[in-house]
Amino acid sequence: MHRILILGGTAEARQLAHKLAGRDDVAVTLSLAGRTASPAPQGVPVRVGGFGGSKGLAKYLASERINVLIDATHPYASTMSDSAARAVELIDVRLLALRRPQWVPVRGDRWTEVADAQHALAALGKEPRHVFLALGRQELSPFKQAPQHHYLIRSVDPVSPPLAVPHATYVTGRGPFSEADDRALLREHHINAIVCKNSGGDATYGKIAAARSMQVEVIMITRPKLPDVPAVETVEDVLAWLDHADTP
Repeated sequence: MHRILILGGTAEARQLAHKLAGRDDVAVTLSLAGRTASPAPQGVPVRVGGFGGSKGLAKYLASERINVLIDATHPYASTMSDSAARAVELIDVRLLALRRPQWVPVRGDRWTEVADAQHALAALGKEPRHVFLALGRQELSPFKQAPQHHYLIRSVDPVSPPLAVPHATYVTGRGPFSEADDRALLREHHINAIVCKNSGGDATYGKIAAARSMQVEVIMITRPKLPDVPAVETVEDVLAWLDHADTP
């Protein structure tokens, strides 16, 4: 039997958990970081919180007799991915990363690619703009350095404390978001710049397509470098790998 730990927090992790939930040849636990107050139903036993780095993760894998580790974290959760790669060097566990393909610009896109939120702030410039910050709550802090902009902030949970700027509007919601809905959102708030991550997938691509149709600039934070480990792109690829993987 495969005893599987899924490092989750993405739609793909949830989909994988649901696919595996009914099987009698696997025992699955899904790990969540705990940053979302009300996560969506997962379909398998869930643990919440960190592990204490790679050594803590290795200790957990040993204590729970895990023999397969699936890293299905967000493409920007590089710290967790690094911990996973180091943990399996300490203990005999197979590791597979589930990494959705990133978006690529197409004709009509107006992308400015930057390394991080601080560089995104610089790319916005000094003149006041109406900016859609489509980022996690942890990445908002640098933008308090530019209080001249009008910010629209969308998050799964309310932002607390709010960003310390005079002009900020908050909306909450959980994807997927359609292109039509995001076009209406951009129009309602007079958005002329979007700051976002290259998350990939369909759930949040609506804003990218909407920006293209409206000729709105997208300041795209590029993906961090992730560990060089075996990786696939889809849930179906993970299932196929599991069906052909030999346990240690």
